[in-house]
This record gives sequence, C-alpha cells and structure tokens, in this order.
Amino acid sequence: MEVPLNPVGREEIHRLESILLFATLFRPEVIELIKDPAERLTWVDSLAVAAGAIAREKAGMTTGEIAEELGRTEATIRKHIKGETKAGQLVRETYELIKQGRLDELVRNVEVLAGGGKLVPEEECRKLEERVRELEEENRELKVKVENVRKILSDTLERVREIEKLL
Repeated sequence: MEVPLNPVGREEIHRLESILLFATLFRPEVIELIKDPAERLTWVDSLAVAAGAIAREKAGMTTGEIAEELGRTEATIRKHIKGETKAGQLVRETYELIKQGRLDELVRNVEVLAGGGKLVPEEECRKLEERVRELEEENRELKVKVENVRKILSDTLERVREIEKLL
C-alpha cells in the first residue's frame, strides 16, 4: 500500500490520516491503553485528532487552518503536532515507523488481532524469531546426524549379514 508521507490534496491527506489512525490504534502499547472502556472513547478521539493534525501538517497546512478544519483550538493542534500529548507522540512515532518502511509490521498487528491472537511486543517478537532460527538450524544439524546414524546402522547391518553368510 502506498502511503502519501507528504500528502497533496484532500484525498491523500485523508489516506495518510486514516493510515496513521488505524496503524496507531493497533500498536501493542495503544491496545493496552484503550482496554479500559472508560478511557477508550477519549483515547480514540485524541488519536483521531492527532492523526488528522499530523497528516495536515505534513501537507503544509498552518496550525490555524488545521484547528479550523478539525474543530479544535490551535493550542491543542500545536501540542499534538509537537508530540506534547501522548496521542500526538504515538501518532508521530507511527508516522516515523511508516516512513522507515515498517507499515507491514503494523498491519501484521491488525491481522493477528483479527485472527483472535494476542499481540507480542516487538522486542519479544524479535527474540522469538531469533529462537526459531536457532531451532531451525539445530533441526538441520540433527537431521544430518540422524542420516549419519542411519548410514552407520545400514553399513553395520550389511556387515552382520555378510558375517552370517560366512557362518
């Protein structure tokens, strides 16, 4: 999926805004933050405003234009854009992850959740992936050893049969 990091026009602004919002919502740390039903609505609203503000800022809109369009104060918009709010900080981090080409990781989170799975923090995921590589290597080595044992047994069995013929 192509993400307009510096959107031009309303369609691209809305696309970046949507991607920022959904990718941020499905980050493991945000899932934890919005588990509390009492906080959920506030968090989702703040993230939506922050995503809208940052998408419009990347399109070159002024703080005043963004505030008017989103129906918030300029002070609120400024705080989100500067990352002075937790929502602004999270959306800005998501923007940087997307900029680094890591949108697939964020999308994987959505797929895991949609499949009923649990999200694993990124560091833990890396450790698990490394452990899988180690186990795959160990498995290859064991297969070679098993094949060597089979060959030795086969050779031994053949010698035993030769000896039996001599007896």
